[in-house]
Amino acid sequence: MKCPFCGKEDTRVIDSRPAEDGSAIRRRRQCDSCDKRFTTYEKIETIPMIVIKKDNSREQYDRDKILKGMVKSCHKRPVSMETINKMIDEIEAEIFGFDTKEVPSTVIGERIMEKLQKIDQVAYVRFASVYREFQDVDTFMAELQKIIKKHE
Repeated sequence: MKCPFCGKEDTRVIDSRPAEDGSAIRRRRQCDSCDKRFTTYEKIETIPMIVIKKDNSREQYDRDKILKGMVKSCHKRPVSMETINKMIDEIEAEIFGFDTKEVPSTVIGERIMEKLQKIDQVAYVRFASVYREFQDVDTFMAELQKIIKKHE
């Protein structure tokens, strides 16, 4: 395994244990050259999931795209990276459990919004405004009214 700090390939595993959800192995590694430590995760390789986008084009599922969108939505909000990763793990477990290997992007987007709405209302509205492509203040206010009604 290549060290992310110095680029040398002389690293060793110093600790290995199952990840929280049991779907991966978490390994603590140490570089023999620079002595820095880092964590890697070993997961079972699965058949790639294909995402059907709104324009009916298809692309391979990319966890990083979800992560980037959720991190942007949670910027300066009290939501930890651990919480974000846990939400993505839950979404992945659900969509990879489907009988099909193609999933509409709308299914993923709706799952993200469900998770964010339970964790942080501001992050939810931020994500929804981009995902649902709010065109004006009225559309934005309509979404806020839905949130307000749920809390009354």
